[in-house]
Amino acid sequence: MQYSSELIQTMRQALETVMASVPAHQSVFGLKAAVAECILKAAAHGQTSYDGLVASASDQIQAIVSMLT
Repeated sequence: MQYSSELIQTMRQALETVMASVPAHQSVFGLKAAVAECILKAAAHGQTSYDGLVASASDQIQAIVSMLT
């Protein structure tokens, strides 16, 4: 799937925002990649707003951390 440069920048910003909100004790190996994948999936399903991407990824943080630990 191809994304516009604007959407790619929005996804990057969303990723950095979500990662900045993760407490240090939850920042496990592979977390950033898994959050990025979550953001990509949300974009593939039509979520293109910054707030929507942040919300989509933030909602999955606990599940991702649990899966990776």
